[in-house]
Amino acid sequence: MELKTKSVKGGQLKNMIVKRLYFDKALSCADLSDHLEKSIPSISKGVNELIDEGLVIEEGFASSSGGRRPVIYALKQKAMYILTVAMDQLSMRVQMVDLRNNPVSGAVMTELPLLHNPYALQTLIENINSYIGSTGVARNKIVGIGIGMPGFVDAVAGTNHSYFNCGDESLTQLISAKTGIPVYIDNDSSLIALAEQKFGIAKAQRNVMVINLGWGIGLGMIVNGEIYRGNNGLAGEFSHIPLSENGSLCLCGKPGCLEAEASMLVVAEKAIAGIKNGRVSSLKNTDNLSQPQMVGDAIMQAANMGDQFAIELLSDAGYKIGKALSILIHIMNPASIVLSGRGAVIGKILLAPMQQALNKYCIPRLANSTALLISDLGFNAELTGAAILVMENFDKDIKHNLITLN
Repeated sequence: MELKTKSVKGGQLKNMIVKRLYFDKALSCADLSDHLEKSIPSISKGVNELIDEGLVIEEGFASSSGGRRPVIYALKQKAMYILTVAMDQLSMRVQMVDLRNNPVSGAVMTELPLLHNPYALQTLIENINSYIGSTGVARNKIVGIGIGMPGFVDAVAGTNHSYFNCGDESLTQLISAKTGIPVYIDNDSSLIALAEQKFGIAKAQRNVMVINLGWGIGLGMIVNGEIYRGNNGLAGEFSHIPLSENGSLCLCGKPGCLEAEASMLVVAEKAIAGIKNGRVSSLKNTDNLSQPQMVGDAIMQAANMGDQFAIELLSDAGYKIGKALSILIHIMNPASIVLSGRGAVIGKILLAPMQQALNKYCIPRLANSTALLISDLGFNAELTGAAILVMENFDKDIKHNLITLN
């Protein structure tokens, strides 16, 4: 089967149907009519054409209080695929998923330091193309590539102001030209928030702050049910909240930022220093103590196994994050704060010191109305968010996504 372009007039409604079924899994024609505000005859026609084209299948019957039960429809999961890429400051992961977010092939992680790396973009593109080749999936069946990345990302312009200097060309256009597939990018923390909102623990919540606990400390904000990006798309720089006047110097050039005091990279550096100074810990058996990424993963694993030094390091970081959260709560008054990303695996260890800091620094009336939650998506949230990013644009990018199968 091969993806082909159709006319804008004939395909826009069908793209809207495909997008809605992706997010809601299975719906009747009446449900689709309500959601899309289109007539039932128009919806039925679009659904039937999508069935003929191999994109939609009948999933069974909906429950009914009486009368004939309506047929519900779902996407045929292997009709198309989405390539997802999750990046942080040190590595990238890439994975192919079908239309129901089931992995087609296992995620592949590759070291990819971004800071002061002139070959970062070339490496990113090479890894994407190599992975596509390894899956055996034809490129014309990949509806898009979604990429989450750290830094100041302008999702609309397709640029990253922190990494990947592309001159006058947008990053999305450049990668698309090298892969032959539409590309969409966004900040990693925004994508994690999007994943929690659509498929995670924040589903159906309208005011949620999602903390991305990775090598840095990111923030994705859901305000009034929408991802909040600020005036020019750069809102949510939670990691640069100043905690002290005389703290460690941050990469941004300012002293005392949260990221310079409590990120996993900082925790890893403290662990390495402590072990060299004789601290008793299972971490001393970690391979290659010179690599913060390996040490960071080992710290989280050791803490969950009860290692006291690892727990001490993470508790100190958790308290500092909680202090910063008190500022966030005072400003945003969210219904909940979700701990997500790589560090969700140690969420239970972080909760107590975070709550202790909130008790000290936050007005009780505000703190008591904000729930601290631990993500179920965890480390996979960014990959899920990257897939969502592609499908969020499915009915907007008319040029690429008016498709049918033969």
